[in-house]
Amino acid sequence: MPLSNPDRSSTPPDWTHCGHGATQEDPVGCRGIHVRGYTACLAHLDDADRDNYFDSFGSGFEIDHRGTAFTESLLSALLDRLYDYRAGGVRVGTARFDSAPFKGDAEFHSAIFERDAWFDSATFKRSALYGSASFEKKVGFHSAIFKGDTRFDSAIFRGDAGFHAVAFEIPVGIGPLVCAGRFDLSAAAFSGLANLRIAAPRLVCQRTSWSSTAEVRLRYATVDFTHAVFEYPLTIASEATPFADYNRRPLDEAALAGAPSAGVRLASLRGVDAAHLVLADIDLAGCLFAGTVHLDQVRLEGTCSFDPTPSGTRWRRWRPEWFTRRSTLAEEQHWRASRRGAMRGWNPAVFGAAHVGPAQLAPVYRALRKAYEDGKDEPGAADFYYGEMEMRRHNRRRTSRAERGLLHGYWALSGYGLRASRALGWLAASMLVTIVLLMGFGIPQDSPKQEATGTAPPLDGTVSLEIDKQDPQNPSGDRFTSDRFEKALNVTLNSVVFRSSGQDLTTAGGYIEMAARVAEPVLLGLAVLAIRNRVKR
Repeated sequence: MPLSNPDRSSTPPDWTHCGHGATQEDPVGCRGIHVRGYTACLAHLDDADRDNYFDSFGSGFEIDHRGTAFTESLLSALLDRLYDYRAGGVRVGTARFDSAPFKGDAEFHSAIFERDAWFDSATFKRSALYGSASFEKKVGFHSAIFKGDTRFDSAIFRGDAGFHAVAFEIPVGIGPLVCAGRFDLSAAAFSGLANLRIAAPRLVCQRTSWSSTAEVRLRYATVDFTHAVFEYPLTIASEATPFADYNRRPLDEAALAGAPSAGVRLASLRGVDAAHLVLADIDLAGCLFAGTVHLDQVRLEGTCSFDPTPSGTRWRRWRPEWFTRRSTLAEEQHWRASRRGAMRGWNPAVFGAAHVGPAQLAPVYRALRKAYEDGKDEPGAADFYYGEMEMRRHNRRRTSRAERGLLHGYWALSGYGLRASRALGWLAASMLVTIVLLMGFGIPQDSPKQEATGTAPPLDGTVSLEIDKQDPQNPSGDRFTSDRFEKALNVTLNSVVFRSSGQDLTTAGGYIEMAARVAEPVLLGLAVLAIRNRVKR
């Protein structure tokens, strides 16, 4: 029975096509490309011509069957001619299956594609199986449609693999597989359950849509999920050990020998609704988060790491500058590196982070802080609270001058209630200043003595006495003695806990004590708060 391409349109393809079955309603007819040396496509050659064509080539040859409609038997006959007994599978040079409809199961088990393989706009009506297939060069599946079971078990791609705008209409399992180049799933649509296990240096999922639960387990990959759409839970996880094939043997990862590490790095979540997203053991140091929706609902499992602040100290004009160790976003790294006189160590090479500043980053830090809090990781949340406050302090557009002044003070005194050492340092300095001032001006020269004065009436009258105390005298002579230090220390320690020492003081000493009783309990409280925030779980 003659085969025809059911995907009709009035526009002819770009290649010289078969035209079989053309009618007034369908003037184009069959869109299969002419077999070289013939005037029909492979599907419409008669048996003798098809046998002659098959006899003209063998394993490793280039094939071009764009637009050709394949039944399961026709594809099997073609692949049989390409079988290499030494390699133990089908071996193909450049393969062109653009716009080809596959009506039956498309089985490419153990096939070796030595050059580019193109499946642009191909349609798979039933199963598409690529178990243990090896693609030596670039592979293109642009706009293909998989309507049946689709698997790429143990496939190896030696170059790029393109699945741009591919539609998977039922549950699909891609992998485990190894790709030495870029694995592109941009604009692909997954309508059913999806399980992806891919070892590749780069995975691109820009504008990819997931209409069901999916799990993406990766090795070596830098992943771009810009504007991807998740309607159900999606898990992106790093796989610690090599993937295994169906015989439980580890896949050969020799093609990835030049990759930096087996870890997984997320490059971007911009434009993503992260309400259903789970990230497990992912390196987020270079990830762009600005523009992500519902980021506070993302789940961070395992070890998800961010870039730290630069280490070391540098002098800026007359004062030292350093940054306390904390997790930072890639956009903050780029923003700080681009500022005039920036400290070395910030990462300026963050592609796509331009035009993002404190105004955009403060809500991102706030959302990630809540995500960590919901995960009961208070120490992790503290870093993002610090980042949020830093962005508010530097935001000259939305933060008033008065608020920025308060934030500067809060930052300088205690690191926003998170740096206990800073608050304790200020407390120690305040106590030292208080002691010195009290010894110099607050402790009187001598302890004031009480005097009783009165009159004694004649005979048996009542004696009336008036008791008075001398005013404390300002100190003179040697003021820094051990006795005066002991008295000043007693006053200072009582001031820290907001308690009066009862020590006689000069007028200046009274004001010094009042100032200490206000400032030092506050600093002690900030230190206690910082310790609590860092160790709370």
